[in-house]
Amino acid sequence: MARVLITGTSSGIGLATALALGKAGHKVYATMRNPARAPELAQNASKEGLPISILTLDVDSDGSVADCFASIYGQGEQIDVLVNNAGVERHGAVEELAMEDFRAAMETNYFGAVRCMRQVLPHMRENGSGCIINVTSVAGRLVRSPLAAYAASKFALEALTEGLAQEMKPFGVRVALVEPGIIDTPMARAIVNQPSSRYRQGEDLAKLFREALELPTPPTVVAAVIKHIIDSGTWKLRHLAGPGAEPLLSRRAAMTDEEWIDSVAFGAQLP
Repeated sequence: MARVLITGTSSGIGLATALALGKAGHKVYATMRNPARAPELAQNASKEGLPISILTLDVDSDGSVADCFASIYGQGEQIDVLVNNAGVERHGAVEELAMEDFRAAMETNYFGAVRCMRQVLPHMRENGSGCIINVTSVAGRLVRSPLAAYAASKFALEALTEGLAQEMKPFGVRVALVEPGIIDTPMARAIVNQPSSRYRQGEDLAKLFREALELPTPPTVVAAVIKHIIDSGTWKLRHLAGPGAEPLLSRRAAMTDEEWIDSVAFGAQLP
């Protein structure tokens, strides 16, 4: 069984993944910014006797990240698998979104993952084994307004992960990306209610999410993909998660850039 550290386990995909891995017998270090504000995981772990330890970790803070990992390694423990799941969603037209929202998306979704990876990489390299799983999104491979700021952070993490995989494979360290589609999480529910805007794309995006959430895909679907990566030993880089992920990427791949832009800009019905 692996020793797995997961970021962002207070709700959604992180919570589901921590429980799935704990039930499978993996030792889980479940981290979140403020455990006192999100007791659900601790309560479930205690009730079911799962090997899950709840730790405080704010991926936006150099000090918090360093302290959390030091507390594990300082006890002589190892981290076999790192799952970078912590993320924030920011949406809005480029003109209208505040600069702090652009920064927040990059700080958590990109730099937060980098901070955590840099803590485990020396250990995994020296041990000649390990696995890093970065949870991005289909928005890491396509952009649909008004999610440009969010997509930019996920595009960045996709690029970094692909480069990291090239660096770490000679050392026996596996690196993978998990790309969920629309999953029933608090983040997805927030997109359903778009603020008023002079740009029309937000209304179309809200409609897309409303329709997808009528038959919601639970976070457990993504957790199962993460568990498969850990247990199977696969070296595959990209893993889609959820029934809506592949059709959306296939639709984008079938279009030219200009067709895709028109389909989002004007709501055009293109193949």
